[in-house]
Amino acid sequence: MHERRIFEELKEAPTEARINLNVKLEEQPTIEILKRINEEDKRAIEAVSRELENIAKAVETIVEALSKGGKLIYVGAGTSGRLAVMDAAELLPTFNVGPEMVEAIIAGGPGAVFRPVEGAEDDSEMAIRELKARRLNCGDVVVGISASGRTPFVISALKYAKEVGAKTIAITSNRRGEIVKHADILIAPETGPEIVTGSTRMKAATAQKVILTMMSTATMMKLGRVKSGLMINLTPASEKLRERAKRIIMEEAGVSYEEAGEKLIEAGGNVTLAIIMAKTGLNAEKAKELLKEAGGIPSKAIEIAEAKRGGKS
Repeated sequence: MHERRIFEELKEAPTEARINLNVKLEEQPTIEILKRINEEDKRAIEAVSRELENIAKAVETIVEALSKGGKLIYVGAGTSGRLAVMDAAELLPTFNVGPEMVEAIIAGGPGAVFRPVEGAEDDSEMAIRELKARRLNCGDVVVGISASGRTPFVISALKYAKEVGAKTIAITSNRRGEIVKHADILIAPETGPEIVTGSTRMKAATAQKVILTMMSTATMMKLGRVKSGLMINLTPASEKLRERAKRIIMEEAGVSYEEAGEKLIEAGGNVTLAIIMAKTGLNAEKAKELLKEAGGIPSKAIEIAEAKRGGKS
């Protein structure tokens, strides 16, 4: 009976339907296959555009939580989990935000990023254990991601999050899925059937990737980690990123390449401090005090530095 129920649930999911035009698509010329996939990908982006108001609500909820010391936790299985891990991981070099603020949980653990872990997405208890290990509390936000809207691991995480009073956000391509019942905010791009029937690593995943990137980027902007389109809080952990950091310091502080490099070294690789130092002539310690004065908000600290420089001229 349990298997039959799952069968019926999946049969009703929009992502499990079959596109009639797919019949023998594999026999078409390669360019025709690619054109067809590309057409469907465009539909995924259009579906996301219809969810912008809900994405905005999600961003505002996340910003409020993080600004008060809360944490954002993504939860997903399979492709959804891998996309969650990727988005969370990319926030560190881009905005200097680590797992103390944003974290991702994938069903099956880290090994599931590289290969499927049998039964992981059905392990409801594991989802709860993972959230307990992270000391989830009422000040946090949990984002559950499930294309089908019925993944037990994800649903269990959202249920537990609600029990402890945390805010819950669901990202799904199935408005009729059970996940909807456990979300304070629902983001449900209707991506429809896949080119390869049921393969939600395609359109549904494309929509998820776009939504996660939009949410996290807008959140970081609202938290003052971007100024005039510049990554003023990036972590220069490679040669490429160090050169990008110098360019940001040059553009924001109006200094030479050489001075930008010197300030970056003096600031211990902290781009925000380097900008403040270049703008005001302050040393690293004084720049840290100014950043503290700004409540740790990079863009606000730079604005204070600008005001101080303006007062001197």
